[in-house]
Amino acid sequence: MSDYSTLELIKDPRGFATLWLNRADKNNAFNAQMMRELIVAVDRLGADPSLRFVLLRGRGRHFSAGADLAWMQQSAQLDFNTNLDDAHQLGDLMYNLYNLKLPTLAVVQGAAFGGALGLISCCDMAIGSEDAQFCLSEVRIGLAPAVISPFVVKAIGERATRRYALTAERFSGVRAQQLGLLAEAYPAEQLDQQVEAWVDNLLLNSPQALRASKDLLREVGHGELTPAVRRYCENSIARIRVSAEGQEGLRAFLDKRRPAWQPNDKDARP
Repeated sequence: MSDYSTLELIKDPRGFATLWLNRADKNNAFNAQMMRELIVAVDRLGADPSLRFVLLRGRGRHFSAGADLAWMQQSAQLDFNTNLDDAHQLGDLMYNLYNLKLPTLAVVQGAAFGGALGLISCCDMAIGSEDAQFCLSEVRIGLAPAVISPFVVKAIGERATRRYALTAERFSGVRAQQLGLLAEAYPAEQLDQQVEAWVDNLLLNSPQALRASKDLLREVGHGELTPAVRRYCENSIARIRVSAEGQEGLRAFLDKRRPAWQPNDKDARP
């Protein structure tokens, strides 16, 4: 798919897509065009029934260096309402990515600064290299991590967000794993190999069940035991048990065979 100038969207025949930030010469820094293209790309991904999950990656040495300096200089010359429109657009991107029905996995190498932490926090899962560098850098340039802050708090907690948003300290991939931002941190030379392992594992799972589980966990939230949550959970399992994939999965388990959605060894990779 070549409809983008700042992104690359690649569909794998096994049933997932990789959305690449593709401004390697600018360290994949955000500008207005990239935000617009990301919003369009996320919308397209959500509307594609053939996809099981999405990888979010950055071309080149860095995942993303945050906001583009030239774009920020332009923003400084704009009035409040125009800046508010920019903030609405960034909010659309973050909320749409967070609410995407497909499971999402961010893969992080190099720098992930400012708004890049928002993208990572909006994904369901993230992995990265041990030597990756993360930073909520906004206060160093007189700004605040405003639009991304709810998602960062969800990812690493309120206390840690206060520390890193107020100090603008850099922290490593190892520290990001300790904070819960990354599920795993690997030596840089192993990262691509580990991405394939994550892909292979996700491909074992029912496409319908992946989407249903993401919907379920969004509804459950922090696990408050309300009557509405109980009804939702009970209806969820009843619906999926009688679905075609649910029936196939149960039959395959009892028959000690692979369910239909799992690839055979001979066609596991393109």
